[in-house]
Amino acid sequence: MEKKSHNFTVLIEKDEDGIYVGSVPAIKGCHTQGKTIDELLKNIKEAIELCLEVEEDIPEEHFIGIQQVQVSA
Repeated sequence: MEKKSHNFTVLIEKDEDGIYVGSVPAIKGCHTQGKTIDELLKNIKEAIELCLEVEEDIPEEHFIGIQQVQVSA
């Protein structure tokens, strides 16, 4: 059976140690990290593939957008 291609939104942040952390909101528990963006992207593709192996249904993406909000504290 031919594999179908899927696109997922990946949230990328940089932690306090300078490590890039990526997560896929559409797939619960799908996250990884890397020392560089390239390493993170390689790792997140592998993580997505592994997560999809155990998922019964491939989740639909419902990404709306990202908005920064400023507050005074």
